[in-house]
Amino acid sequence: MKTSSKILLNGAVFVVGLALIYRAVNQAPDPSLPANEQLTQVLNEGGCVFCHTENPDLPFYANLPVAKSMITAHVEAGYQSFDIAPMMDAVAQGQAVGEVDLAKVEKCVIDGTMPLASYYLAHWGSSLTDAKKAVVLGWVKQHREQFYPNLLAAEQFRNEPIRPIPDSVAVDAAKVLLGKELYHDTRLSGDGSVSCASCHDIETAGVDNHRYSDGIGGQLGGVNAPTSYNSYFNFAQFWDGRAATLADQAAGPPLNPVEMGSASFEEIAARLAEDADFSKRFLASYPEGLNQQTITDAIAQYEMTLLTPNSAFDRYLKGDLQAMTDEQVEGYALFKEYKCATCHAGVNMGGLSYELMGQRADYFKDRELNMKSGLTDSDNGRWAQTGVERDRYRFKTPTLRNVALTWPYYHDGSVATLDEAISMMARYQVGRTMPDADVHKVEAFLQAQTGQYQGKLLTNSNPAVHEH
Repeated sequence: MKTSSKILLNGAVFVVGLALIYRAVNQAPDPSLPANEQLTQVLNEGGCVFCHTENPDLPFYANLPVAKSMITAHVEAGYQSFDIAPMMDAVAQGQAVGEVDLAKVEKCVIDGTMPLASYYLAHWGSSLTDAKKAVVLGWVKQHREQFYPNLLAAEQFRNEPIRPIPDSVAVDAAKVLLGKELYHDTRLSGDGSVSCASCHDIETAGVDNHRYSDGIGGQLGGVNAPTSYNSYFNFAQFWDGRAATLADQAAGPPLNPVEMGSASFEEIAARLAEDADFSKRFLASYPEGLNQQTITDAIAQYEMTLLTPNSAFDRYLKGDLQAMTDEQVEGYALFKEYKCATCHAGVNMGGLSYELMGQRADYFKDRELNMKSGLTDSDNGRWAQTGVERDRYRFKTPTLRNVALTWPYYHDGSVATLDEAISMMARYQVGRTMPDADVHKVEAFLQAQTGQYQGKLLTNSNPAVHEH
């Protein structure tokens, strides 16, 4: 046999051998296994835990000169963008995985962006084949059906990462009326000048449209006031998540020396108790009397009714395909394409996770250069509560419901217009430059998030923008 023929034959054998190895290590999980076990196998083989956990078990070659810098960078970026450990723990225990985690995994599988090509070169078994993709996407759909049933949506939209707002949630009607009074009652503040509604006015979409809100004595807060509408659907309250419930949140501002400036809830209760009529009605619902727990519970009951269902987008999800314009429908597709729906998921289109401000570019450095605005304590975000370095500059994602009415934007209230906020998010969070045409379509889609409160479309005629 000629030498050239031997080379060709050996080459063919080598290629066939590689193909057989590739097929062997990239087999889809056994379909007879439980869905959670199949998913776990795919994620482990794909190396997800390798880059998306705090202390991964790195292979020996991770410390070799050529590989070290690349692997270190990938691990740091991977863990910074997505910590997969809570998801893996939930899967192992048969519990609900967060909607944001579901959306992130689903998106990267659809896009084929994971695992990275450089990782795959060293780990043939990590290839995400079509069969493995089907396993993951099927699991995501099944998991949503089990833990986040989307019964308000039309059948074709049941597996969307966003769900329509329900018309109502269960509340105590009498307590709601008391909470409404307290929400608008300036007696919660030390000098009788500030109420909850001062910064979260329900007539102006649950915000005041100031960069920073005015507190007692004209003092300014350190972060932009988020909307109180639909706050019931947030997994925690405040930008840094320091309040677990609406009642916990309601307990904060009254005692904050900058916001409402009362010395104690005992002081607040004493002022309210001077109102005989209010005290009588309050005791009918809360026999234990006026105190921090009952006052904040009443406010929370009221805030649970601040829902804005039946936006054009919600009606679209429910099956009214004419509810949104063609431009808005295209905007929704782009909203998902640019990964916006991975963090702004769920009923509230946000409020379900803490995300790093400046995932793909240094937001705070650019803000300092452009606005001469240095870092403040409020910029530390979630880190202020946990002390964990990964949480520095990480904030609870804001809701995008009624977002066209809740300017200015971001935790620092530094962005005046919605189109600018969209364009900047694409750059800082996704690492992409969004063409103006795409920005306009996504903005049109977000205009479709304006919902109805008590049967009337929410409006906001407040002209205030960046007064401070």
